[in-house]
Amino acid sequence: MGTTPPWWARAPAGPRWRASRRRWGGWWPGPGAVLVCGGLGGVMEAACRGARAEGGTTVGVLPSESRRDANRHVELAVATGMGEARNAIVARTADAIIAVGGEFGTLSEIALALKMGKPVVGRRAEAITRAARPEEAVALALRLAARPGA
Repeated sequence: MGTTPPWWARAPAGPRWRASRRRWGGWWPGPGAVLVCGGLGGVMEAACRGARAEGGTTVGVLPSESRRDANRHVELAVATGMGEARNAIVARTADAIIAVGGEFGTLSEIALALKMGKPVVGRRAEAITRAARPEEAVALALRLAARPGA
């Protein structure tokens, strides 16, 4: 089962967002779950750190041509050299998307995932299943990804 939270390095700065990154990065369903993300810093790094701590596998689909750009918690780094176009790969690879924040990269992944018929769980966006807490987002994403045709 692959679950892809598009947690981006460009998440807003400040104490509120740093706390949010730590909080969202700490909820992972455990071994066997695969996290696919953009592989950079910020919330993506927090998500990778949390997934690895719980025995999950982490895949970083990088915008650059170098695997060295991946955060230190990415186990499998894919250097695409595609810039933001790599968002389509991340969205296609996922069974479900957990969207945190609302920067342009995250918004493009939400749009791509919805177009592909993938379930999207997030806190603040229209046309997606909403979750207020990290544990609720993970539970919803896993439940929706397990539906027939998901």
